[in-house]
Amino acid sequence: MASSHTDGNPADTAIVWFRDDLRVADNPALLAAAAHGNAVGLYVLDQESAGIRPLGGAARWWLHHALEDLRAGLAGLGIPLILARGPAALLVPEICDQVGASAVFWNRRYGAVERVVDTVAKQRLQRADVQVESFQASLLHEPWRLATGAGTPYRVFTPFWKAASSLEIRYPLPTPAPGCGAPGRIPAGDALDDLCLLPLGVDWAAGLREHWSPSEGAGLSLLGAFIQDVLPDYATARERPDLHGSSRLSPYLRWGQLSPFQVWHALAGSRAGHPHDASVFASQLGWREFCWHQLFHNPDLAVANLRPVFNAYPWKWPDASEPAAEGPDTRAHLAAWQQGMTGLPLVDAGQRELWHTGWMHNRVRMVSASFLVKNLGIHWRLGEQWFWDTLVDADAASNPANWQWVAGSGADASPFFRIFNPETQAKKFDPEGRYTGAWVPEAGNPHYPEPLVDLKESRALALDSYAGMKAATSSVAVSSPGRSPDSSPA
Repeated sequence: MASSHTDGNPADTAIVWFRDDLRVADNPALLAAAAHGNAVGLYVLDQESAGIRPLGGAARWWLHHALEDLRAGLAGLGIPLILARGPAALLVPEICDQVGASAVFWNRRYGAVERVVDTVAKQRLQRADVQVESFQASLLHEPWRLATGAGTPYRVFTPFWKAASSLEIRYPLPTPAPGCGAPGRIPAGDALDDLCLLPLGVDWAAGLREHWSPSEGAGLSLLGAFIQDVLPDYATARERPDLHGSSRLSPYLRWGQLSPFQVWHALAGSRAGHPHDASVFASQLGWREFCWHQLFHNPDLAVANLRPVFNAYPWKWPDASEPAAEGPDTRAHLAAWQQGMTGLPLVDAGQRELWHTGWMHNRVRMVSASFLVKNLGIHWRLGEQWFWDTLVDADAASNPANWQWVAGSGADASPFFRIFNPETQAKKFDPEGRYTGAWVPEAGNPHYPEPLVDLKESRALALDSYAGMKAATSSVAVSSPGRSPDSSPA
């Protein structure tokens, strides 16, 4: 990147480093940069720092368009946006030097790897006498602020949310006034297309384009429409995939085009007229918060059972040498689930909706996940990885935490014996078959496959495996005094 300083006083130039906060409203780091003077925006696509998890395909598509929108929003304020690729802890100080900035501001991240990157960047900037300040913008409360009476992180949602929702939650902050950007020239940075975020070769994103507008304005409009039109029946309609009963705000929250503070206070005017519906929806913000607090305290959330007792559960994992003739082919079962060809219409409808739109109704997510990990016996990590690649709202906390919830291995997890029956779930939540009919029109004809497994038999096998896991870990605990594989109740 060629060096080119801003015209004007470099001491008054400040960089705002954007990450998962791609908005101009209610952005404390942006406000701080604008107040400092001569603000410059920066986004670094970092897939090179050690431990950083590369984005999935659907997330990359969303990010491309969110950056387009952010650039336009910043331009309206007179703020340029620099794009770059590479290890952020190296690039941010380098670009700061090229811009001639005396300060860098950002909003805090909560993954362990990301915090290391931020710490290293901060140290390098401070050694260069650059002011560094970070802010709370993505969570209602900092993870280190909430603890049980014993001083430990919460592992059960209800007391967590009771404590979290009783604390003061700040109001959204204003958008900076126009004209606060850096004058003159800045380093050109990378072109958006050079980040290579869009599909290469086959264009699989037509359904995403049809269903989403990844912009800050679209998120705010959707929030307003939800409060007015959907919230009054939210508590009941949210369970029905055949109805327009969900908020669909999750990708906007994931990318920070909406802040949780904006959503929380938008509910304020509706609490009087629809207190129960507003409370139920607010608790969904609470679950998002709970998941992020879990990740902060358990950095390996996506790869390790929160309840170690589940390390002994015999989940299946595809093996390249697996002989199909000797039993069920795990690879084939996983592929059928991914492609929406399990022979169970509700599961298949959800998987097809996911592939086409980058989103799946929450009720169906639970049913589909339960079928994979309990009826098919496939490890929850494989489901989590598929959702990571195909969901536009997949984030590093909610995605693995929700998979662990379904699998029974997570915090405040669903009891293992709660195995969703896709057929009875369809009768209850899609009673007229509108949802399954829209996504699986061939269900019932001779070309539609038979179910991969018998639901009753596979449920019994899962419960037997669970009982065997408990017996095995109990015997280990008895034979090894002082060592407990899991201190939480089964």
